[in-house]
Amino acid sequence: MTEKRVLMVIAPENFRDEEFKEPKQVLQNAGVSVTVASTRTTARGMFGTTVRPNIELDKVKVDNYDAVIFVGGSGAATYFNDGRAISIAKEASRRGKKVCAICIAPVILANAGVLEGKRATVWDGDYVEMIEAKGARYTGRSVEVDGNIITANGPKAATEFGRAIAKALGR
Repeated sequence: MTEKRVLMVIAPENFRDEEFKEPKQVLQNAGVSVTVASTRTTARGMFGTTVRPNIELDKVKVDNYDAVIFVGGSGAATYFNDGRAISIAKEASRRGKKVCAICIAPVILANAGVLEGKRATVWDGDYVEMIEAKGARYTGRSVEVDGNIITANGPKAATEFGRAIAKALGR
């Protein structure tokens, strides 16, 4: 069985700690190799977790991964209209990779055009309207899987989100 490889994209500041740590742990426990990307050499979570990303966002090669995960938290908004993040989401989707996002990060997928006609979930409030405006079918579920798209609505769903991704990768 070939090793599965996942890219986790975190904001340079204010990513949601458990939305990063819990899925990462689930995936690593399932034997998945996890690479972390961001726009800075050190990233800090909303609750103080410090991470040294393995790769800069603009050096990411989508072909090197089986899945791309956009981690939520208030900092994820920095990627809503970021050309690099949008490009990674579009390319991953086009190449049939698993494209995943939690909390407010599904807005990145919506802005990349990959949620059009897909069932998806997201953190409440304006974010629901933001993904629906781009053609997503909001379900309100904690974790939603529609083909290669996996979305989750926030920190309480972080472990379940990780399990859904591991399962989609055959782990």
